[in-house]
Amino acid sequence: MKHPNIRIQAHLDFLTNQHLPLVDLSLERLNILLSALGNPENNMPPVIHVAGTNGKGSLLAYLKAIFEQGGYRVHRLTSPYLVRFNEQITIAGEEISDDYLLELLDYLQPVIQKYPVTFFEAGTALAFLAFASRAADIVLLETGLGGRLDSTNVIQNPLLTAITPISMDHSEFLGDSIAKIATEKAGILKQGVPCVVGSQSEAALQAIRKRAAELDVALYEYGKDWHIIEKQDGFEYISHSRTKWFPLPNLAGRHQMYNAATAISCMENLPEFAITHEAIAQAITHTQWQARLQPVTQGKFFAMLPPYIELWLDGGHNPGAGEVLADWLQKQGKPVHLIAGMLNTKDAAAILRPLVPYITSLTAVPIPHKPQSYTAGELAIIAENLGIASQLAETVEEAIQNQVKSITVPSLILICGSLYLAGHVLWENG
Repeated sequence: MKHPNIRIQAHLDFLTNQHLPLVDLSLERLNILLSALGNPENNMPPVIHVAGTNGKGSLLAYLKAIFEQGGYRVHRLTSPYLVRFNEQITIAGEEISDDYLLELLDYLQPVIQKYPVTFFEAGTALAFLAFASRAADIVLLETGLGGRLDSTNVIQNPLLTAITPISMDHSEFLGDSIAKIATEKAGILKQGVPCVVGSQSEAALQAIRKRAAELDVALYEYGKDWHIIEKQDGFEYISHSRTKWFPLPNLAGRHQMYNAATAISCMENLPEFAITHEAIAQAITHTQWQARLQPVTQGKFFAMLPPYIELWLDGGHNPGAGEVLADWLQKQGKPVHLIAGMLNTKDAAAILRPLVPYITSLTAVPIPHKPQSYTAGELAIIAENLGIASQLAETVEEAIQNQVKSITVPSLILICGSLYLAGHVLWENG
């Protein structure tokens, strides 16, 4: 997808063609670039640094909503973007404007010509320049991949760190076991800086605890220092210092109670920010985050549907995300038809396997403009081997057309498997 601003797209094309790998985990290149830029990372507001496999973006979305409900100004860096590069960078609560983004890109490009970096590293440097030059009370920083060597980890003195649930993903870069991946994620821990830890497997927890002990980091762990009790209309958050009831989050899925609770735990460890229980409760019921079990209720694809078919979109792309989807699907009480596209670097069988009991059919599609996507045929074979009735389509539009022809009872269509596919759907849907 091209940026609608031609000059911005020209800059993005330049950053893409730096003759460096798309992923090349290192801090050295970015540290050199930041030094040439006057080290803006040292002049930003206080930072909350978040790593993990699942729920990072949702956690940042809840934290942004909570801080803003409390009257604070928030900078935020997330990745990847879905439709426009601007989505990644929030400045004092607002998505970066084309004018300011262009100003920063114009400033950055000649420096990057002298000190080449990857696309993600360039985006990180650009965000730091913006965050250092505009006033805010807090910076919410999401790692892109891993933690220890992720470009965001040039931050040396965060106010707080947090690690969301860890599952198998990016094994080619982070390691072939949960313990190895967790060790990489725990690389964001800093000497004496507290860390909030979401629900983890025992292997992940042991790796995080080992790193914390080496750095004298106080961990605030789910299941030990805080937990929740699910209720029909919300959840109870229980910790050493409080027991409070909170309403169901705005974001769909049982897992979002746990993501919201992780945000509440973060706030417990930030006593310098005075935000009431009522403000936090209000914030989590209004949190927005695209392509995370998002209902599609307008646009081109929605207009193709009869009134008895719901359309949902999700960008989850690892086994943990598959388990979350399965938990949600089993509660829907109607036939579910998937439209799925995935990168061939992902374990498609592990993602789809938890969904098998709850889906009626799957239509496999390629991800547009992604050569590393499974072909529709390859993905359909994987699904068929799991016992899922499958068919092929060249596009999401064709897949929806075919499913509408065959669905005659109240049903749900879920487009899933990749954030890249989700971004394309949002763009094409208008």
